[in-house]
Amino acid sequence: MIHVLAIITTKPGMREAVLEAFRANMPAVHAEEGCIEYGPAIDAEGIGAIQTKLGPDSFVVVEKWESPAHLAAHAAAPHMAAYGAKVREMIASRVIHVLSPAG
Repeated sequence: MIHVLAIITTKPGMREAVLEAFRANMPAVHAEEGCIEYGPAIDAEGIGAIQTKLGPDSFVVVEKWESPAHLAAHAAAPHMAAYGAKVREMIASRVIHVLSPAG
């Protein structure tokens, strides 16, 4: 299994617009072969001093894929290219961590 944490930072005030496009694309991603988990997460409220917040313009995409090949197919999927084109001008930065279980 492959884990992916994608940290997306939008241009100021654009997070909800990007999340709207992201949510519209989710059914196509969930239908992909090898997709175990794929969804956005934002800062939880009321956690206290232990939390390092991402901030109002960022979110994390939490993903799990059956294999690196499934992740590669996801990255090359036409619906991902369409989503990328739709949100490109609203994104300030994107950091993607691809991880293997430490067992």
